[in-house]
Amino acid sequence: MEKRVLGRTGFEVSIVGLGGIPIQNVSKEESTILLEKCLDMGINFIDTARGYNDSETRIGEALEVVGRDKFYLATKSMARTSEGVLGELATSMNNLKVDYIDLFQFHNVSKKKDMDILLGKGGALEAIKEMKEKGIVKEIGITSHNVDILRELLETDEFATIQFPYNFVETQGEELFKRAKEKNIGVLIMKPLAGGAIPMGKECLKFVLNNENVTCAIPGMDTIEQIEENCSVGNNLEPLTEEEIAKLDSFTNGLGKNFCRRCGYCAPCSVGIDIPTNFLMEGYYTRYDLKDWAKSRYNGFEKKASDCIKCGICEKRCPYDLPIIEMLENVATILG
Repeated sequence: MEKRVLGRTGFEVSIVGLGGIPIQNVSKEESTILLEKCLDMGINFIDTARGYNDSETRIGEALEVVGRDKFYLATKSMARTSEGVLGELATSMNNLKVDYIDLFQFHNVSKKKDMDILLGKGGALEAIKEMKEKGIVKEIGITSHNVDILRELLETDEFATIQFPYNFVETQGEELFKRAKEKNIGVLIMKPLAGGAIPMGKECLKFVLNNENVTCAIPGMDTIEQIEENCSVGNNLEPLTEEEIAKLDSFTNGLGKNFCRRCGYCAPCSVGIDIPTNFLMEGYYTRYDLKDWAKSRYNGFEKKASDCIKCGICEKRCPYDLPIIEMLENVATILG
């Protein structure tokens, strides 16, 4: 697979990496098979996080079999203070069964108050820089969903990498990526398929990876088929054709801005609704014309959109500030 140097880290990483969110859905045995397949297909970069439920554990179990030294390993923490982040780092290393982390990232720093705590005295950055001096953390990165906040963080020169959403409908980070390359900062791309909202994996990855300022895209993958399809792009990267661009245009014109990227940050719902999957069924009904199948799946859910009690906790967690309550009401109207 084509590889690019991840900014000043010097890591030569595959242009397609493994996004670790969905691996929490598979068994220990299946996770090992998936990592073996990644290795066979040329992937050498894995991204996970403390916030991804059992993702770190699944990856750690698989690395015991496949080999820790075969991959550059990145994880993340939402902790903003020195004390908090050291505890998170220890947990991550225990889950991943490793004695060092290649890339430790501060997770979803999208608000000014979080940035100020992180960078200030007694903040998480202070502690992780000490861990870097000791060799426990090799490099330090940051992720965000807010282009203005990330621009400020980029100019601090404290971070070797940035991670930001980028896909055919979310291009607000392009100038930021250009600036990052000028500063020799690696650019990791989350949501290359808009969280699964765009059902054209190859075309989406071609769009992302043909940007010369992008280092690596990390689509979430939990099946052999997904790995094979995504790696086919990284193993033979070609420009998008006019026909593919027209196909993407045709689909994404109907998405608008208020669509779920299936990041899972809204979870857990206070009454147990699987919010992203409810939105996914609405998408199958309205965009893919799979009406009967979508309604059948929706009606089989133990907790549906119609069970929403409008507590608003999910909306506070959503990095895209989606009107989740209103969107769930729409799902209930369409599929109920």
